[in-house]
Amino acid sequence: MADKEDTENSPAQDLVVTKYKMVGDMVNGILKLVIGECKAGKSVIQICKFGDELLLEETSKVFKKDKEMKKGLAFPTCISVNNCVCHFSPLESEPEILLKDGDVVKIDLGAHVDGFIAVVAHTLVIGSSVENKVKGRKADVCLAAHLASEAALRLVKPGNINYTVTDAIQKVAESFKCKPVEGMLSHQLKKHVIDGEKAIILNPTDAQRKDHEKCEFEVHDVYAIDILVSTGEGKGKEVDTRTTIYKKKDAIYQLKMRVSRQIFSEVDKKYGLMPFTVRLFEDEKKAKMGLMECVKHELMQPYNVLFEKEGSFSKFS
Repeated sequence: MADKEDTENSPAQDLVVTKYKMVGDMVNGILKLVIGECKAGKSVIQICKFGDELLLEETSKVFKKDKEMKKGLAFPTCISVNNCVCHFSPLESEPEILLKDGDVVKIDLGAHVDGFIAVVAHTLVIGSSVENKVKGRKADVCLAAHLASEAALRLVKPGNINYTVTDAIQKVAESFKCKPVEGMLSHQLKKHVIDGEKAIILNPTDAQRKDHEKCEFEVHDVYAIDILVSTGEGKGKEVDTRTTIYKKKDAIYQLKMRVSRQIFSEVDKKYGLMPFTVRLFEDEKKAKMGLMECVKHELMQPYNVLFEKEGSFSKFS
């Protein structure tokens, strides 16, 4: 029964391919518009809101007659700057951050149609142009991530194993004296699942390499390839930046607080197992309160904001 369901929800079916292509075209179009907003003096929070509004608006336009079909955000818009590695998507209540010339900006966003997911990422340097080219370590990390992603795309094919990709990315990054960010994962995508069991790990420690299972790529597998490369130590660390992105886990626990049950129910109805941002709730304070108990009892997975050492640059591809 499970095999039949997997086949029905895989690119073996023309309708599934159509949905993947549809949502892929959407996110690529939205990414271009978000890139256009990334200029000196622009607010990070406003760019994130702009991206999320487009993701919700564009997905709402398709399959209108199917009232039961789930669609919308698959990953909220993140704008991570300079040594911030990933998952920075601030709230209205937080201090405003303005982009400035020379900032290395990583954009990350995603959408889904009927549970079929497309996520995209891009890195740019504010103020760069044909006349004002990126140089030095910023250029190194951009080239390292770009070429590593090109290598990965060629190696993710039936018969190869995940560690073939891991090792290739490592070699490309090291040739530019950069490092992939330790432990970052590129997951297999399935219907309504953004973090499938099969995954490609970046720059694993000896312990991570031992624990992370080998897997073989198969026909009709779908992957989101996340390449994160840094000029620093290759270690993403938490600092004091608040987590704003979460994802409901497929787990059961009887929550004690009424507000927690309300938030959990709202997440389940609107986002299912897709990542979401606290910014999308009407009452930010209430959402934060309810999410605390959900995270404590492992009903929600936080996407913590990670940083490299000060003065380093990372690139998302």
